[in-house]
Order: sequence, then structure tokens, then C-alpha cells
Amino acid sequence: MLISLVLALFVTASGTVTTYLYDEAASFASRLCAGACIGLAALGLVGFVIASFIGLTPLAIALTVVVLAVPFVLLRDATRWRVVEDDLTAASQSIRRSLLHPAKAPFGYVLFYTAISIVLWRVFSRAMIEVPDGIYTGVLNNFGDLPFHLSVITSFAYGNNFPPEDPTYAGVRFTYPFLTDFVSAIFVRCGADLCQSMFIENFILGVSFVGLLHRWALEMVRDRLAAVITPLLVILNGGFGWVLLWEQAKQYDQGLSAMLKSIPNSLTIIPNTTWRWGNAISTLLVPQRGMLLGLPIAVIVFTQWWLAGNDPQMGGRGDTGEKGTATGGQGAGMTGDRQSKRRKQKQKKLTARNGKQQLRVSASPRLRVSSAHRMVAAGIIAGLLPLVHAHSFIAVMAVAGCITLVQRRWRDWILFFLAASLVALPQMWWSTHNSSVDAATFFDWQLGWDREKDNPVWFWLKNTGLFIPLILAAILWLGKKRLISQRVLLFYLPFTLCFIVPNLVKMAPWVWDNIKVLFYWWLASAPIVALLLARLWHQRGPRRILAVVLFVGVTLAGSVDVATILFSPVKYQVFDRLGIQFAEIVKRETEPQARIVHASVHNHPVFLTGRRSLMGYPGHIWTHGLEYREREGEIKRLYAGGPDAGGLPGKYDIKYAVLGPHERNMANVNDQFFSRFTNVGEAGGYRLYKIAQP
Repeated sequence: MLISLVLALFVTASGTVTTYLYDEAASFASRLCAGACIGLAALGLVGFVIASFIGLTPLAIALTVVVLAVPFVLLRDATRWRVVEDDLTAASQSIRRSLLHPAKAPFGYVLFYTAISIVLWRVFSRAMIEVPDGIYTGVLNNFGDLPFHLSVITSFAYGNNFPPEDPTYAGVRFTYPFLTDFVSAIFVRCGADLCQSMFIENFILGVSFVGLLHRWALEMVRDRLAAVITPLLVILNGGFGWVLLWEQAKQYDQGLSAMLKSIPNSLTIIPNTTWRWGNAISTLLVPQRGMLLGLPIAVIVFTQWWLAGNDPQMGGRGDTGEKGTATGGQGAGMTGDRQSKRRKQKQKKLTARNGKQQLRVSASPRLRVSSAHRMVAAGIIAGLLPLVHAHSFIAVMAVAGCITLVQRRWRDWILFFLAASLVALPQMWWSTHNSSVDAATFFDWQLGWDREKDNPVWFWLKNTGLFIPLILAAILWLGKKRLISQRVLLFYLPFTLCFIVPNLVKMAPWVWDNIKVLFYWWLASAPIVALLLARLWHQRGPRRILAVVLFVGVTLAGSVDVATILFSPVKYQVFDRLGIQFAEIVKRETEPQARIVHASVHNHPVFLTGRRSLMGYPGHIWTHGLEYREREGEIKRLYAGGPDAGGLPGKYDIKYAVLGPHERNMANVNDQFFSRFTNVGEAGGYRLYKIAQP
């Protein structure tokens, strides 16, 4: 595990150094968050390209490290090195001051990120739990996804899956975005076990995501409280599901403790109902590992879009004061020298405050970065997304096109699209070339997302609670000053397409997967809602109480979901002890690229081996846009020893078959048919037969 940790720190440092090319005024903490995400994404992409030629070998990992060391060459520039050195010094001094002489604001940030880190550490440590009697998960929504991600990780780490076949559907190109799992596979090859390989990556990305949201909101709305509230609104999202607590309380006369023990696993997403929104942590960041990397990368891009508009050469200096035009402040009506002077004064004050309160460096020789440089960097970073999370790439590029039409900064946006295309198009070509995915299954008209028979208005009010009314209230705020400036509003409006389009069109075979785009609407709306809550808090009196009530109303259901993960002793078994023992036998007795036929269940032990499954869980295969029914029928006939059973191994180049509890539950197994094959290993009720033709 130590080597994996060192590698994670190395790529984080590499990515952090890269930020000095395009983001001259970021705090060192913000650079670390961005650097971790960029570094891990680059580790996955560069590592995959190299491994595609020579396999995931120690040499491939070493060559990847050499490539990712290139950004350190930038430190040979004396000016850039002084800036980095000053940032490190200022960051360490700020941390020391906040611990030895805590002031209100910096100490609050320390408490905030300490609490966030503890919560995410606990959550991700329960994503996969290894105990003597098996492998479990403490997150119910991860029960179906964990085996799939393990199958992907092991296919690269143990199965030499190059060029990649779908590990759950042998013989088909693997087009599902897999870079997050590939990074975990690299960590496995560096000595981490499966649990450690996922935890290292998950925890780093989770904390970085919070930090990047904090920075993005601060740049946009220039309110420190709103910037802290924003990530909480994102990761504790929910709707009116908390009303179920009151309904449940009425049914219990055995006391509060009995009621708390019977709280549902989720108040945000409930099977067989129209509670479908889910909580970001329990339904996205833990089970949907691609989003865990895709979301923070997208936030880095959004931040650079915003900052590029601040380039004075573009005439878009705009919202730079702490409470200037971003919140309808006094700077909104000034022009010319007076406006410029006032903005510079405010910027100096803000920078000085940030130096003490947000670990932001008040610079010595600062690096000058133009809007063009920012947009090129944003394009390159966005270009990493296709193999990380395809829906994130679609959302980012669609929003970019709309903002281009709104801002009309043609040169900057052309540079962005060119840079993004340069990195993304080869990945897109590779993903779609000779693909077996039926693209027609991804698109269809469907009004109201996953509402079934619910009225659309009621469905969204129920699932998102007070969030949409608060967005409207923030935009329509009728005070002495506008709460949301025109620039912020115009930047935000294209993100509403991430809500509108998924409510009209099915964007995946399973309509619920539209949430992979829908969530970007919530993410972009969070700073606006946070600013409204912060404004109410700043006004004190009854409005401060109202701010607290509204915040609790928006986050209570999501908080209960997260608290259930943190404190509930319940865990769900994915693989039992005998299955794990059998998986070791399979790894020992079979070739790395062997194809194996077994029962089509989501948690078969073969998924721990890296070997190719002739067919895994139909639910996974269907959501990937693959047709599986013919193969499913053939597998059942094989186990039944049907007339065509003898020809199926040759048709699919099957080398081995598993006969165990899952197979006996799936079909009527013909033991006499399998008796003709060689039993090469068994554990408990599992047997491995070699069925390849001589």
C-alpha cells in the first residue's frame, strides 16, 4: 500500500505544479485539490495508453511516472519556482497561525475540512468492507455496483485486459468509461489490495471535490459563508423525504430509540416509489465511481470559464469585489477609472483577507495568465472526461456551447473547443470504433424523467424539496440590491439545460441514469441558493432563523442518508468466504485472459479474478446498451446439457465453466453433462471445470 500512497502523492504534486500554468491566483489548498484530480486522471489516461502496448506491468507504471514527472520541469523557471516556494511558505504559516492563534474564520475552515474529511473517510471505508467471512458494503446503493467495479479493476490488474474486453460480457469491446477503475488497478499492481486501491482514490477525490466546489462558489458569488454552504448543499442534497420521519414517528409508541433504529436506509431514493433523486454521496460518489472523478474535473473547468471572463483585456472584469457586482453591490453602476480604481482597492483587500483566512497567498512575483491560457487549459482538462465519465463530458460541452453563444468571446471559446477536441476525440474514436453498443437504446422521448405517473411539478417538488423555490427566490430577489448579478445569471442559465433536456429525453437505456446530467443542474444551482441563505443569515434577527430552517429543510433528508452510512452497523454481504477462496483457485488454475461461463448474477466470485465472464449481470449489461438475451439463453442451455451445449464453448472460445450455488439457482444443471470435463479445483460448493476442446 505504501507505494500506492507515494504514487498518489506524486501525481497530486505533478497536477498541482501544472496549475501554475493557467491559474495564477489560486490558493495552495485549491491547487492541491485541482492537482489531485488532474494528476489521477492523467495517471489513468497515460497509464492506459502505455499499458495498451506492453500490459499493466511495472515497466508500464514506471514509464507513466516518467511522463507525469514532466510538469516538474516547469520549476526550472526561477520566477515560477519563487511563486511555488512562496505559496508553500505562506500555506504552512497560515496553518500554523490557525492552530496556535486561532481566529474565527481560519479556525472555522479547519473545523469544516476536518469534519468533511472524517465523514468522507468513514463513508469510503464502508464502501467495501473486508472481514474474515467475506466482502461487504455498508452502502446499500453500492451493493450492485461494487462487484462490477471490482470486475473492471481485477480485469486490468490480474487479467491483462488489453485491448479491453467488457469483463462482464466477453468478446465485446469495453466502452464503459473505466479510467477511475484503471487507476485503482494501477494501485493494486503497486501493492495495495482491492479495498485499499479504491479507498485511496475515493478519499482523495472526495475531499478535493469539496475543496473545488468551495473555491468555485467563492469566485462566483464572493461571499465566504455562501462558499462554505455550497459544497454542503451538493453532498447533502435531498428533497422532502424527511417528512417520512414524521409519518414513521406516528406509528411507533416504543420510544425514540426504536424509531431511530427503524429509519429507512434512504429518505432520498426508495425502490418501487417515485422518490428517485437520491443523495450525492450514497447514490453517486460511492457507487458511481466515474462521477467521483468526473464531477471535480468539471468543476475545475467551470472555475476557469468564470475566471477567464475576469481578464481585463476581455472587458469582462466584472464581479471581483467581495460583495461587488456579483451580489448587486455598489460597483455595478460605476464606469471608467473610478470603477477600475474601486475594484483594485477591493481586490487588494480581498487578497489580504484571503491570505489570513483562506490560505491564499499574497504574492511576491505573481504569474500573469491571460484568458486564452485559461481556456486552453480548461479545454485540455475537459478533454480528459470521455474515458472518465462520458455523461460529464456531454454536459460540459453542451453547457460550453450555450455559454459561448451568450458571452460571444469567440476567440477564447474556439481555443477551448480546439483544446478539448485534441484530447477528447481520440478517446471518443477509440470508444466507438467497432463498438457493439446499440446507440438507439440511449435516446428516446420521455417526459418528466423517472416520475412514472406522478405529476411532473409534484414529482420535482417532492424529490428536490425547497431547492427549486429557493433558486427562483434568489433570482427574483427584490431588495435594494440585486442578489444575483446579470453576469452570474447569464453564466448560470445554460446549466438549466442540464435539467430541461433530461426531463424531455431519455439519455441512457435506464432512464434513471439521466441523473448523471441532471446533477450538473443541481451543482450549478447550489452557489445561487447558498448565496440566498448567506444573505438571510447576514441580515440577522428572524431572517437568520429562516436561513437555518431553509438550510435544514434542503439538506435534512440527505444528511439522514449519510448519517445512516456513518453510524448504522448494518452491512450487506457481496461475496462470502467460500466464494473468495474459490476466486483464488480460479486465479491460480486459469490463464489471465481465460473466458469463463458462470451464472448471470451480479456478485459471482469470478468477478474477483480478472477473468472474462461470458455473461455477468444482465442489469449491468443492459444499462451499457448491449443486447444479451440470446447469450443468456445459450448459457442456460449449456448448463442444462442441451443438444447444442457441446458447440457453445467453441463458439465463444470458453475455456472454463463454474458449477456452484449460483448456477444451481439459475438453471436445471445437468451434472452428467459436466462429468465429462476435468475438475481443476473446488471450494465449498463451487467447482471449476476445464471445458476447452483439445
